[in-house]
Amino acid sequence: MLELRPNCELCDADLPPAATNARICSYECTYCADCAEGVLRNVCPTCGGGLQPRPIRPRTAYRAPDISLGLSFHPASETRKHSRWSRDEIAAITARLKDVPPSER
Repeated sequence: MLELRPNCELCDADLPPAATNARICSYECTYCADCAEGVLRNVCPTCGGGLQPRPIRPRTAYRAPDISLGLSFHPASETRKHSRWSRDEIAAITARLKDVPPSER
């Protein structure tokens, strides 16, 4: 299950569970759409993979009461994360991979 991190790891913008501007890589690194598109150019600075819209977890369980699903059972993380990479390191990997489709990285 996705961790649903609460912030952009680059600019620290809040990304609540229902945020439609949250982007993630396959390792769940989380960025806002502005950083993902404008700064990172669809390149995760950690793994080099692409960034996709983060799914939105339903607030409540819509199945039988004995199924523990939804934010009420699996809340979003409250632990804020920040990229460990410097702006220069991010610029270097972005420049190297921005023109390579994620499926070919």
